[in-house]
Amino acid sequence: MGFLASKGDYIRYFKRSLFLVLVCVIVLVCTDQDYYSLLGVSKEASSREIRQAFKKLALKLHPDKNQNDPNAHENFLKINRAYEVLKDEDLRKKYDKYGEKGLEDQQQGGRYESWHFYRYDFGIYDDDPEIITLDRGEFDAAVNSGELWFVNFYSPRCSHCHDLAPTVCTKFAKEMDGVIRIGAVNCGDNRMLCRIKGINSYPSLYVFKTGMQPVKYYGDRSKESLKNFAMQYVTSSVTELWAGNFVNAIETSFASGVGWLITFCAERGDCLSYQTRLKLAGMLEGLVNVGWMDCGTQGELCDNLDVSSSTTAYFPPGATINNKEKGGVLFLNSLDAREIYQEVMQHLPDFEIISAASLEDRLAHHRWLIFFQFGEGDKSNVQEFKKLKFLLKDEHIQVGKFDCLSSPTICNKLYVYQPALAVFKGKGTGDYEIHHGKKILYDIVAFAKESVNSHVITLGPQNFPEKDKEPWLVDFFAPWCPPCRALLPELRKASKHLYGQLKFGTLDCTVHEGLCNMHNIRAYPTTVVFNQSDVHEYEGHHSAEQILEFIEDLRNPSVVSLTPETFVELVQRRKREEIWMVDFYAPWCGPCQALMPEWKKMARMLNGLISVGSVDCQKYYSFCHQENVRGYPEIRLFPQKSNTAHQYYSYNGWHRDSYSLRGWALGYLPQVSVDLTPQSFTEKVLNGKDHWVIDFYAPWCGPCQNFAPEFEILARAVKGKVKAGKVDCQAYGQTCQSADIRAYPTVKFYPYQGTKKNVLGEYIDSRDAKGIADILNEKLEAMQNKGKRKKSRNKVRT
Repeated sequence: MGFLASKGDYIRYFKRSLFLVLVCVIVLVCTDQDYYSLLGVSKEASSREIRQAFKKLALKLHPDKNQNDPNAHENFLKINRAYEVLKDEDLRKKYDKYGEKGLEDQQQGGRYESWHFYRYDFGIYDDDPEIITLDRGEFDAAVNSGELWFVNFYSPRCSHCHDLAPTVCTKFAKEMDGVIRIGAVNCGDNRMLCRIKGINSYPSLYVFKTGMQPVKYYGDRSKESLKNFAMQYVTSSVTELWAGNFVNAIETSFASGVGWLITFCAERGDCLSYQTRLKLAGMLEGLVNVGWMDCGTQGELCDNLDVSSSTTAYFPPGATINNKEKGGVLFLNSLDAREIYQEVMQHLPDFEIISAASLEDRLAHHRWLIFFQFGEGDKSNVQEFKKLKFLLKDEHIQVGKFDCLSSPTICNKLYVYQPALAVFKGKGTGDYEIHHGKKILYDIVAFAKESVNSHVITLGPQNFPEKDKEPWLVDFFAPWCPPCRALLPELRKASKHLYGQLKFGTLDCTVHEGLCNMHNIRAYPTTVVFNQSDVHEYEGHHSAEQILEFIEDLRNPSVVSLTPETFVELVQRRKREEIWMVDFYAPWCGPCQALMPEWKKMARMLNGLISVGSVDCQKYYSFCHQENVRGYPEIRLFPQKSNTAHQYYSYNGWHRDSYSLRGWALGYLPQVSVDLTPQSFTEKVLNGKDHWVIDFYAPWCGPCQNFAPEFEILARAVKGKVKAGKVDCQAYGQTCQSADIRAYPTVKFYPYQGTKKNVLGEYIDSRDAKGIADILNEKLEAMQNKGKRKKSRNKVRT
C-alpha cells in the first residue's frame, strides 16, 4: 500500500475493495448454480445431458406453445441463454468461475428457433444409445484409439441428415455393433471441428482408423450399402482350416497366447455365414483367431472331433484336441455374432494381478496401465476392456490389476481411494497419471497412449512443487467437472512441446481439498504456473496452442505491467511517433479476467506497431482515480503525440476479443499507403518504375473497412520494396472497371519489369497482411532470380 497518498486513502480504498469483493462473492454464490438449476442438470452434466435437458424444457416452455403467457418469451430466453453458455466449454469455464459477471462480453441466447426445430431438428442422435455423439474434445480420442470408426458429420437443418438418421440409428449401427464404432458430430455445435476436417456438405460420412487416411463414403444410404462399404476396412481375416494346418494352429496357440474360434460347416444344421464369421473376426481382432472348416471335404477330421452337425467352438490357448472337455473347448450353439462374442470374451483370461511385493520393480521397468480394485468382488472392469492388451501393444503398455485391500499403504501413497485406473510411465510409482475420463474403451486407450508419451503427472501433498526451483504448471481440477476433463488432453499435448523447460502436474481438489484451499482455488479448472515466488494464473481457452502462447508470453511478455512512475515515463512522455494502448483493470473483476488472455493475444498481434500495457487499479487505486478511471476494464489508446500531451481515446466497442481490439487500434495508425486518383494511378502505378500493391475498395463496403488496417500493416511490412496504394472504386469507377475489379476489396500486384505495366495486374487471393507480404516476397525473389539467369546467359553469349 506504499503508493497510497494517506491513511484516509487507505481506509477508503479498503472499504471500496471489501465492498467489491463482497459483491463478487454474492454474484458467484447467487448465480453459480443458476444456469444449471434452470436446465435441471448437475454441474457434472455432460454436453449430451445438457442438450437433452434443454430440449425437454424447450418443447414445454417455447412461446409457440405458450401464446397466452406474456412472460413466455422472457422465460424461454433464460433457458436458451443457459444452454448456449453451458454447451460451450470456454464459456462454461468462465461461468463456473466468475458467474454471469464473467460473461458480460458474451451475448449468447438472444435468438432462438421455432418449436418445430426443437421437436424435429434438434439433437437428432441424443436419445439413441447406439450412436456415440462426439464433441470437439472427444473426437480425436475416439478416432485415434485404434478402433474402426464410422462417423456421420451432420447439420440439424439438413433434411437429408434426418432421412439418414433412422437408417444409421436403428439398422446400420446395430448391425455393426462390436465391429465398428458409430459416431455422430453435430456441425452446428462443432463448427470449428467440421471446418478443420474440411466438411462442407451434409451429411458427410467417413471411415476413420489409426494409421489410415479418412475415407469418405459416396454411395447410396441403404443399410446394405453402408455395411458393405464399412466392412472393407475390417482388416481381420477368417482362415480356412483343413487337416494339414488345423493341428498346427491349435498347438501353436499355446505359445502365442491366442486361441481359435472355429466354425465347422456340415450337411446338418445351420453354419455361420461368411459375413458373420468376418464380423466376429473384427470383433475379436487381436484376441482370438477366427477360422472355419468344411466338414464335407474334411470329414475324417470332423469325425475325430465328434462334429456331426454344423457348430462353432472356441479352442483356448493350449487346448487338447483329443480330450475336448479336459482341454477347455467351448461349443457354442448360437448363430448370433454378438452372443458368440460375449460368451468367448467371458472365457478369455483376466488381467494379471500384480502383488504388492513386485509392484515397484515392475513399474520401474515397463509401461503399465493398472486397474486398482478393492477386493476380488470389485466388478469395475467390463469384458470389453480385455481388448486393451491388443490395442496398447504398439505403445508397449502392459495391462494389469492391483488389489488395494492387499496393501492400503501403496494405494494411499498414490492417492487412490476408490476403484480407478492409472498409467505408469516406466519410471516407478513416482511418474504416473490417474485416468479421469469416461470408463469407455476408446477413451481409456486414448488416455493411455497420450499419457505415456506426455509429461503430465498426478500431484499430491508429497510431491506438490511448492518450493521447487524449477517452473511448474499445475492444473487444479475436479474429476466431475466436464471442462476439467476436456482440458487434460490439451495439457498432455502442451507438455510434449515444453519438455525440459516446464513441468506439468494435476491436483485433484476433491481428494486434496486442503491443498486447494491453501492456494485459494475457487473454481475448476484453475491452471497456475509456479515459478519460484512468481505465480501466474492461466485464463485462456482449453487448447494446447493457447497454453503454449501463455507460456511464451510469460517468457517474453507482450504486455508491459505499468506502475504510476513507468506510466508517466513510457506513456505520457512517449516519443512523438509512438502509440500506446493501456488496460486499466482490477484483479477481482470478472470481465477484466476474461479480457486478459485476449489482451495479451492482441499485444502479440500488434508487436512492433503499438506498445501495450496494463495498470493494476487495485494496487494503484489512487493513481487510477487521479487518471479518472471510473470502471473496469477501461481501455485507452494514446495516439502519436499532438499538441495535447494527455489526449487519449477510450474503447467503447461491444466486443473485447483480440481481433476486435486490434482492428480498433490499427485505425489510429498514420496512413502509409497512398490514395490514388485515375491520373496518379496511371502515372505512378502503370507507367512508373516501382513495384506497387493496390487495394481497390468501396467506402460503404464492410469487409473493405475491416481490411483497411490490415492493408496498412502490409504497407509497413513491404515498405522500401513495394509501394502500397488505395483506389476508391466509388469515386473512380472507370479506373476500377478498366482493372477488371468485380468485388471489394480486391488486392492486385503491379510489378515493374522494364516496361509499362498491364492495367489488369496480378490478383492476390488473400486478405491477411502476412500472407500477402509472403506472396509478394516470393514474386520479387522469382523476378530477381530470373534477372540473374538472364544476365548470366548474356555473359555467356559475349
